[in-house]
Amino acid sequence: MIPLSGGCRRRSPESRDGIGGGGVSGRGRRGGAATAPRSPSPAPSSSSQEERCFEFLLRIDDDPLAIKRLPDKFAEFVDGVEPAHLQLREASCNFCRWTVEVLFDGQGKMYLHTGWDKFARDLDLEPGCQLTFLYEGDDEMIVKVFDDTACRRHYHTDDSGSDTDS
Repeated sequence: MIPLSGGCRRRSPESRDGIGGGGVSGRGRRGGAATAPRSPSPAPSSSSQEERCFEFLLRIDDDPLAIKRLPDKFAEFVDGVEPAHLQLREASCNFCRWTVEVLFDGQGKMYLHTGWDKFARDLDLEPGCQLTFLYEGDDEMIVKVFDDTACRRHYHTDDSGSDTDS
């Protein structure tokens, strides 16, 4: 796990975009009340918020369209509340999202499956690319893509510009 600098924020379940999904073959946390020990406290401190986030790197060494295995430490992190799907969002774009099915193999291994190929095509991934994933909960991961020269790809312009008047 890569240590996070700065506070990570967890969105409330009410702010989550609804993603339906019939015919899911992945194992996930749909329906029923969550009783996992990771459920947020009423007023979490910034240190407990950071514990809810998980950040990791994934290097594309082979076919970029093939399913991708996620790090075992991340699979352990979501153990007990395994998502059936993840929403992948490119870091500089708030409206472009890809729903990717998550599979678990019974051995504790976690994979990005159906939908990954569309994500990889849309972002023109190729061998040598490295991706950073930031999981903040609510089945969403923010993704940054770096090319084989270790430079970040920017797919969309950040509309906020350099002006910080909000």
